[in-house]
Amino acid sequence: MNIDMIRAADARLAGQKRITPLLSAPLLDQIAGRRLLVKAECLQLTGSFKFRGGFSAVSALDAATRERGVLAFSSGNHAQGVALAAAMHGAPATIIMPADAPEMKIANTRAYGAQVVLYDRAGGESREELGDALQARHGLTLIKPYDEPQVIAGQGTTGLEIAEQAAQAGVEQADVLVCCGGGGLTSGIALALAAEAPGLRARPCEPEGFDDATRSLATGTIQRNARPSGSICDAIVTPEPGQITFPIMQALCGPGLVVSDEQVLRAMALAWQHLKIVVEPGGAAALAAALFHPDQIEGEAVIAVATGGNVDAAMFTRALSLG
Repeated sequence: MNIDMIRAADARLAGQKRITPLLSAPLLDQIAGRRLLVKAECLQLTGSFKFRGGFSAVSALDAATRERGVLAFSSGNHAQGVALAAAMHGAPATIIMPADAPEMKIANTRAYGAQVVLYDRAGGESREELGDALQARHGLTLIKPYDEPQVIAGQGTTGLEIAEQAAQAGVEQADVLVCCGGGGLTSGIALALAAEAPGLRARPCEPEGFDDATRSLATGTIQRNARPSGSICDAIVTPEPGQITFPIMQALCGPGLVVSDEQVLRAMALAWQHLKIVVEPGGAAALAAALFHPDQIEGEAVIAVATGGNVDAAMFTRALSLG
């Protein structure tokens, strides 16, 4: 992985992705105790940053490979990103999703034209075994959700935008908080910032009980989560950091931050009240860290990436009730 791959992905994404805004609100600054800027990737195509990585990976394939089709594993956001990217390239897509994924994410993935195969994550069914069988039968190309160079490159284009937008806002020194699952977005942003805005430092943010990246950075070795599921932040629940993403985070990121479910829900409500955006639980972890853990953040300003907005009505109603 290097900055040239991210710049190349940005060129392929030109005219395809949305350049999402960097938002602010005085009342959120007061809560955070410093200037707070929110990168609204919940407004990206498919409702999350995952479109960037999906399009980058699909667009990097040769025509014959794309024609055979692509395969992805995802609880929802990577699924939708790959499904739309494949549709834009006229390629078939098969997505393996956990049966306990939010219904809206499953429905949206099908709506983008992908074939969805559900598996029993909680019961221990192996998505890898399902994927191996489908690849062998149909010649599909697997696009991993985070531990894939072209996916990381696509996600890293978020960091290029943050670097430019922060400079325009007069922010040269700040922690950049990133909702983190396997580390594709975090590592991609870290690489982009190291090249374009060295005064900005990426930091992973995770839910309690699923803080594998935070523990891995603290110990210097990859740590696994004890459970495969069970957090409201489904979009950022992964077994462990990636073999590609972790060394990048270890070299370039600051310490991780861990937030509670209640803090995530409160952050969702505050984002709606003051920024007028809808953020899903997994997409609100960074904002929750910025708002409710100011003592663990350095600098006069902080940037939080709101990574996705694909939330069921019942969960969003729950968040608003805590607002």
